[in-house]
Amino acid sequence: MTGLIPGNDRVISHTIDKAREYIGNAKTKNTKRAYAADLRHFRQWCQENTLPDLPTNPETLALYLAFLAETYCVSTIQRRLAAISQAHQAAGHASPTENILTKNVLAGIRRAKRIVQRGKAPLLTDDLRKIILALPASIAGVRDKALLLIGFAGAFRRSELVSLDFEDVTIEKEGIVINLKRSKTDQEGQGAKKAIPYGTNPLTCPVLAFREWMTVAGISEGALFRGIDRHGKMAGKRLSGRAVALIVKRTAKAVGIANERLSGHSLRAGLATQAAINGASESSIMNQTGHKSSAMVRRYIRDSNLFRDNAAGKAGL
Repeated sequence: MTGLIPGNDRVISHTIDKAREYIGNAKTKNTKRAYAADLRHFRQWCQENTLPDLPTNPETLALYLAFLAETYCVSTIQRRLAAISQAHQAAGHASPTENILTKNVLAGIRRAKRIVQRGKAPLLTDDLRKIILALPASIAGVRDKALLLIGFAGAFRRSELVSLDFEDVTIEKEGIVINLKRSKTDQEGQGAKKAIPYGTNPLTCPVLAFREWMTVAGISEGALFRGIDRHGKMAGKRLSGRAVALIVKRTAKAVGIANERLSGHSLRAGLATQAAINGASESSIMNQTGHKSSAMVRRYIRDSNLFRDNAAGKAGL
């Protein structure tokens, strides 16, 4: 890279360092962490089997895929392939993942596993109401109430929810407006605003829940949702995405909703599904969820209509 640009060596060196920094910022921290772990696994396997890792060859990669297929799901295998491809390209090598042998082996694994994608189970309004009613009056209960209701009403991904700061929220006459600085589909950080209106029921109103949490926690700057220890002491550190999933599962289980497919994404899926059930338009759902494509939103709408206008329900059974 240094031989491509004539001129002052110090300027060139600084420019190269900045270019590498920008390249590094092209992926989220979570993605880079997962890729690093995937690459370590591949290299260790290659070393144990005395096979080339970087650069590798299609034959070695085919054997590695067959090894992975014995234990791992297709999505994990695909991510490992992406990590291997990125590592090769970064090192200036051709990616072995584009070889026809690799593609055929992956296609065979898909067919053999007969993968059917199962989305995360949505939490609907009735589910959420049961959970909110059962929450304790503790500081953790107030936090969980605000987190669940804002996560649902804003159709936030868990990474988006935990990234929110006090400064991102503006209180308006109709509710609150949240400035989302960055999201999964907005890696350049252009930002987006989400409006969350007052609810019709004070018990499940996300705006009132937000205001209560701010008052109880005394938050006036920084992370919106923070950890709380068993003694009720609030930490300065923001919650992790994993913590959101655990809160959803724990609070749902407490009221008898023990679905293994529940996760942090259940709040986002729940808003899209409930809105579709209640007759919201496809475009309004997309505006709130931030989906760039209508394909996933239409899947939520389709799932919400499974028992509506159902032919079997009109068969007189």
